[in-house]
Amino acid sequence: KMGCENHTSSSDFILLGLFSSSQTSLIFLSFISIVFIITITENTMMIILIHRESRLHTPMYFLLSHLSLMDILHTSNIVPKMITDFLSGSKTISFATCGFQIFLSLTLLGGECLLLAAMSYDRYVAICHPLRYPILMNDCVSVLMAGGAWFIGIINSIVHTAYALHFPFCGSRAIDHFFCEVPAMLVLSCVDTTLYERAAYASGIIFLFIPSSLIFASYVQILLTVLHMKSKEARKKSFSTCFFHMIVVIMYYGPFIFTYMRPKKHHTPGQDKSLAIFYTILTPSFNPIIYSIRNKDVLDAMKNMLRSNFLHKML
Repeated sequence: KMGCENHTSSSDFILLGLFSSSQTSLIFLSFISIVFIITITENTMMIILIHRESRLHTPMYFLLSHLSLMDILHTSNIVPKMITDFLSGSKTISFATCGFQIFLSLTLLGGECLLLAAMSYDRYVAICHPLRYPILMNDCVSVLMAGGAWFIGIINSIVHTAYALHFPFCGSRAIDHFFCEVPAMLVLSCVDTTLYERAAYASGIIFLFIPSSLIFASYVQILLTVLHMKSKEARKKSFSTCFFHMIVVIMYYGPFIFTYMRPKKHHTPGQDKSLAIFYTILTPSFNPIIYSIRNKDVLDAMKNMLRSNFLHKML
């Protein structure tokens, strides 16, 4: 413990990455690079589409545009650093860069948890209380929901980032992860972090358990309403939508809860890295497909935009 004083907080950290084998890493990194390009492309396309097409100027698509922005920032916060580290052979990350990575990651993870809950509420009102939808989900409410998700996510992130980085890191400064994530860093601390872990657990209840419970409750109510629909086609479409939405929610919340709501002593690096792939790399690529691109309004808007761009070039 005497070494605590000698290791100042300004020292660089080392990110050990996903794999030690170069050949395996190259294949996996190629896959991640392709997923990254797809994620940025489809989410950017969604934001442009929602902004340009008047038929998509509804609360649901407004929330979706914020989800796409969060996904772009989240994957951009992690993947480019992974790629450059692998290609350059450098694994170091400065204290400041690590701190920023934690701050942005926690802001977006927390914000997205709240935003997904807001989106499920939007679908609940639209299907279960369609006549009251213009009152319960007007533009003002959707702006407050999106703004609230960003604001609460930022405040929560500032507190956790400042708290996590003030711990002294003794001995090894090698983080067994592919980005700076709080649970992986706590393992390196040479002081008791029990109090912080309790605070993180309380945050987990607010950002994970409560929103995920509200989402499940919303979809149960939606399914019960759908069962009473007379149209077989409408029932089939609603069941399909709910099913795919729930898969994305489980893929996002499940690994996130497992990573952030377990005590430090139960964390294993390999497990944490595998789980993090779901909510940092895979889910951002699935969100536009599940929530938007399968939707007829979005497909029609996309066709209109492509058609107008093609005609503009012809002229």
